[in-house]
Amino acid sequence: MNRHSWSSFFITVVSIGFGLWGLHRLQHLVPEPEAGSRIEDRREERFFPDPTFYLQRAYPLDTIPLQAVTRARQQAQALQTRALRESLLSWQPGGPYNIGGRITAVAADPSNPMIVYAGAADGGVLKSTDGGLHWTPIFDEMPSLSIGAITIDPTDPSKIYVGTGEANSSGDSFDGDGLYMSPDGGTTWVHLGLEQTRHINRIVVNPQNPQVLFVAAMGSLFSPSPDRGVYRSLDGGQTWEQVLFVSDTTGCIDLAINPENPQILYAAMWERIRRPWMRRVGGPTSGIYRSTDGGETWELLTNGLPQGANVGRIGLALAPSNPQVIYAIYADHPGYFMGIYKTTDGGDTWFRVNDAALSNLFSSYGWYFGNIRVDPTNENVVYALGLDLYRSTNGGNSWQNLTGYSVHVDQHDLWIDPQNPQHLILGNDGGIYVSNNGGISWTKSTDLPITQFYRVTVDFLNPERIYGGTQDNGTMRTLTGSVDDWQIIYWGDGFFCIVDYTNPNVIYAEYQYGGLGKSTDGGYTFYDATAGIGPDRRNWNTPVVMDPNNPQVLYYGTYRVYKTTNGAGWWFHISPDLTNGPGGGNLQFGTITAIAVSDADPNVLYVGTDDGRVWMTPDGGGAWIPVDDSLPDRWVTDIAILPGDPNTAYVAFSGYAWDEPYAHLWKTTDGGTTWQDVSGDLPECPVNTIVIDPATEAVIVGTDFGVYVSTDDSLWTPVGAGLPNAVVMDMVFHPTTRKLVVGTHGRSTWWIELPITTVEETSGDVFNGWKMWVLPQPFSGRGFLQLQVPHRQSVFLDMFDPTGRRVDRLFLGNLPAGRHQIPLRIPFSQPAGIYTLRLSTEGNRTLQTFKVALVSPKP
Repeated sequence: MNRHSWSSFFITVVSIGFGLWGLHRLQHLVPEPEAGSRIEDRREERFFPDPTFYLQRAYPLDTIPLQAVTRARQQAQALQTRALRESLLSWQPGGPYNIGGRITAVAADPSNPMIVYAGAADGGVLKSTDGGLHWTPIFDEMPSLSIGAITIDPTDPSKIYVGTGEANSSGDSFDGDGLYMSPDGGTTWVHLGLEQTRHINRIVVNPQNPQVLFVAAMGSLFSPSPDRGVYRSLDGGQTWEQVLFVSDTTGCIDLAINPENPQILYAAMWERIRRPWMRRVGGPTSGIYRSTDGGETWELLTNGLPQGANVGRIGLALAPSNPQVIYAIYADHPGYFMGIYKTTDGGDTWFRVNDAALSNLFSSYGWYFGNIRVDPTNENVVYALGLDLYRSTNGGNSWQNLTGYSVHVDQHDLWIDPQNPQHLILGNDGGIYVSNNGGISWTKSTDLPITQFYRVTVDFLNPERIYGGTQDNGTMRTLTGSVDDWQIIYWGDGFFCIVDYTNPNVIYAEYQYGGLGKSTDGGYTFYDATAGIGPDRRNWNTPVVMDPNNPQVLYYGTYRVYKTTNGAGWWFHISPDLTNGPGGGNLQFGTITAIAVSDADPNVLYVGTDDGRVWMTPDGGGAWIPVDDSLPDRWVTDIAILPGDPNTAYVAFSGYAWDEPYAHLWKTTDGGTTWQDVSGDLPECPVNTIVIDPATEAVIVGTDFGVYVSTDDSLWTPVGAGLPNAVVMDMVFHPTTRKLVVGTHGRSTWWIELPITTVEETSGDVFNGWKMWVLPQPFSGRGFLQLQVPHRQSVFLDMFDPTGRRVDRLFLGNLPAGRHQIPLRIPFSQPAGIYTLRLSTEGNRTLQTFKVALVSPKP
């Protein structure tokens, strides 16, 4: 059967709707602002979470093979170790530091609360020595920066345990690679195994014998696995045994130990399984277990506790001041608040406490947080973590919201100072917040480089201005290039963002499922920019690109390609359905994921989809040619066309290998008729983004495990040193400054200035024809012409305005065969606009023409 005729189970596409801000969670959306309003002042609304992040790595199957991830990490580490020794270039942080991102774990030294550790969803572990004002990453060189748990040894505060793999059931929760321990406060780390557990949510150290450790493991997010449950070590983590296993779809989401009698432990077991087409976040095997013999045996506690098929995530909190008092917070399936239950006899009997004020605590996604904490000095002071943070001072009988609009939503962890319970440290989707008055007021940390980017770009006229779309924190930017002055300009989960290369006041920003807005006042107000686009299937990360030849022309991908010729005033579709259709079940959604437009011929477009289709049109959409017969059936992540050559393009794929390696990067030199595997020695992991250096034709790719460059489509070298092991989601290259900016999903943006490589002349008739392009694009009046000459020839380079009038002769000379780089200087008086360059020979015979965008020439 042809792979493009393959079909699978029907997938229900989640409908998009506006409602109350707490209707759904994980991804955020603000309605279009009223005229003159600032977007960042509007409280965000929610979309139901989308599993795209995981799906694109698993397709065409429904899970990611752990052994393939491990192998790719090892390959990347080997390449990066060599680069660290040899590279003279270093990556520089680009920010933001002041916005933050998802914090999943918080721990502080109880004897010195100024020492704080924070674990980020995809950003590693950071340490503060001044109570959370300033932070230093201490985990960046570890293979996995996805953090699920942090615990400090109660007998030795310099000994830190970190469990990798965020255990929240979100679509971008990466697998971890086990448990780590630092004996010296994070200076050095030792791997303690448990890599097969994938997601670790809690680590417990026996306070009377710190060699005894317990770990709560959730196992694989998207598939059954036997590695879930509770693990115990009796020798400080050297060896492990699984002491509680319920089923291959039921993991341990929380653990608590009785500090007075460490033989008594409580484990919250959670039945969950995700598939790309469904999410099951509850089941009859969810429940609370107790052990009274140090984990040897366990009993299910049922007296007064919820039971049945809809019992979901459970959080536990044991009161240190009275270990007989335990609180349990329940979510149901599909994720609504189910109640808070309390025991005063160590778990023998339970009763539900008053929770009327908490009815919307979880909105509809309690599987995303669902923790509860108790004041270490007062058993009646309890904190419930959900969309907001609530506190009870009477044992759960009544509750008060402590965060509301003053603190970012989605609370994941809370540390309470045992010496001063008014001192609280809260971790949520916006980072770290600190209160010194019991939650009456909060101070946000503005020094956390953990923002999760999906897309990144720059203002090509002002390249210090970096823009990007992010998880849970909208579309944001810096106007100065500083790391700590970023601002959010458009809410929702941010995705594609475009700054008009001729007018930086014109900005396009996107939220999930293709919600596109346009600003004409520099990002202060936005209006809807989707007029003419039908209610089509759209990807969570809907591609929108601007034609490099004309900023009024943009392309937008649903399951078909839309085009606008008037700056999003109106869109019209120029293609049929380019996917395999809407069905997909666990294998496809049927949406376009990548669009590329040639700078040499604006009629040439390449398009890729989430179900492995790749198409090319040579005539602006009149005809669409499938060019994917020899390509892998994987999720297309990006396409890049060689500057000056519409027939040469690269296409990138996501996914991991199963039984054998497969190529993630392919190249065509004949418009897609044939393809060549150019993955070479790249790590066998998803390639997420491609840029081409127009000066050297070097290809640069961003992957799940680093950034790599190749000049021969075979050997790949890590770019620079010092980039954290975070997933690189997107890149943009500014050829004038040679600044490469990357957006990571968990460690904000980074940049590096690539060295200027001289294009050496090559003698002999070695080229098939003439080829030229102008650098940079857009062109600001000072740059150079890259010229490929097949044989010695006298040539002329003339510049024509949009009316066809010749403006200037930029070059006249006799050139030998080879490659040449010719400086160009445009008169300062020449207005911005789209111009044509014509290369011709004696007799005025035209060899090539090329359009350039001239933008604000400056002396």
